[in-house]
Amino acid sequence: MNTASLEIKASQTAPEALSTYAGLLSAVFGAAPKFTPGAIAWRYRDNPAGHVVGADAWSGDTLAAHYVTCPLRAKVEGQILQGLLSLNTATHPDFQGQGLFTRLARRTYEQAAELGHDFVIGVANAQSTPGFLGRLGFQHVGRLEAGLLARLPRQFAPTDLQFCGLWDETSLGWRLANPATAYRTARRGTLTTVYADTHLPGVRCAGFVEGPEAPGTAPPGLGLNLFLGLDPRIPLGRLGFLPLPDRFRPSPLNLIYRPLSGRAPRSLDSRSTVISFLDFDPY
Repeated sequence: MNTASLEIKASQTAPEALSTYAGLLSAVFGAAPKFTPGAIAWRYRDNPAGHVVGADAWSGDTLAAHYVTCPLRAKVEGQILQGLLSLNTATHPDFQGQGLFTRLARRTYEQAAELGHDFVIGVANAQSTPGFLGRLGFQHVGRLEAGLLARLPRQFAPTDLQFCGLWDETSLGWRLANPATAYRTARRGTLTTVYADTHLPGVRCAGFVEGPEAPGTAPPGLGLNLFLGLDPRIPLGRLGFLPLPDRFRPSPLNLIYRPLSGRAPRSLDSRSTVISFLDFDPY
């Protein structure tokens, strides 16, 4: 279909809009708990860091394409900045292959800069990475580590960090209220460990937060612990880290980054960047 006449609008968080987004995402990617209206409302509207920033392409009453970024707070080179996580993108089958994602992404980043957001990060798969790097000017920060831990950390090693997401009791409580996933938590030393089931039988993903404590839950049963992310504060080698073979990884999981303001650095160094599964939405 001809996309020249499409109307581009900012993404919304009204109930009818959230239901429409859930319908398009389910139609494109298949029904899943994270694409229900309730889960979309949790992600798009209820995030304590703010409502999503995104753009939609409309052909009359038909949602032709949709792209959103979700607010987050991070400590970046010693200052607290407001950023965005590049998240959901979907194009109606009748409008695919016409560059709508790039149009919506550029509109989103223009809007985000006007609203005072400082950067966009994302975790891109093999298919989407070239578009982010080539057409949208993102940096490829690095490939996330993915592997099994024989032991879990009890504290972080002192490390100079360039980038690290901020978690407090409010933001962690919101994350654990995700209606699409049942998390378990445990306090180990100075760290709160958050567990989530994965696509691999008997394997749960483990993320670590220093500071806020979450209400304790029943400890997970027997199983393997997957580390997914980047964290120079965790000595993976001393914890018996075993990299996951590529055939078991759902994607290469490339961390990408783009500054939106002069407050944000022009690039990130993967050796001093922290990101875990809690910072994005694999589980």
